[in-house]
Amino acid sequence: MAEGLFPRERSEPAPGAVHVPGWLSFARQRELVAACREFGRGAAAYEQTVLPGGGVMSVRSLCLGRRWVPYRYLAAEENLAEVPGWLGDLGRAALAEAYGGAFEDFAPDTALVNFYGEGARMGMHQDREEHSPAPVVSLSLGDTCVFRLGNAEGRGRPWTDVELKSGDLFVFGGPSRFAFHGVPRVYAGTAAPGLGLRGRLNITLRETGL
Repeated sequence: MAEGLFPRERSEPAPGAVHVPGWLSFARQRELVAACREFGRGAAAYEQTVLPGGGVMSVRSLCLGRRWVPYRYLAAEENLAEVPGWLGDLGRAALAEAYGGAFEDFAPDTALVNFYGEGARMGMHQDREEHSPAPVVSLSLGDTCVFRLGNAEGRGRPWTDVELKSGDLFVFGGPSRFAFHGVPRVYAGTAAPGLGLRGRLNITLRETGL
């Protein structure tokens, strides 16, 4: 949906990376917020991830399907909840929107949901534990954030900062699939009042290839 005097334009900040502003309708955003809340009431509760060095991530996360722990995926029998079929459908529609064509073969078997409360952010990292080259689908809900897309060589420059608002779609695949990326800033209180969310939710859909 367009906001402000000028509509936000679709962009490709790097090869294989596509930003589609306002891809999700407001009604669909509300449905996803409600779904994420229900996910957290089940076996896959939101938790702060403890890193091997003892640090604790400021976001709270849950995994549907294959469970990710730093820095690997657990066996399928350790799944706490499956990726709903409708979420896989949404991922395929997202890839079709981003790249054109049909993506019936995209079968995300893990969905990571991150909740950014006050002061939360995400350091620069790679999504490299997957064995599949399939793109990563990212959906934003709630507060606006700065999404930093870097390069595949390291955490430093060059990088591109993209402002992601509620309802935005961001997909990165191809040459950008293993680019470092992070969220250095979230603008608290920018979520629409009628969304029913204080903070930011991010849903990422991936194929693990396991």
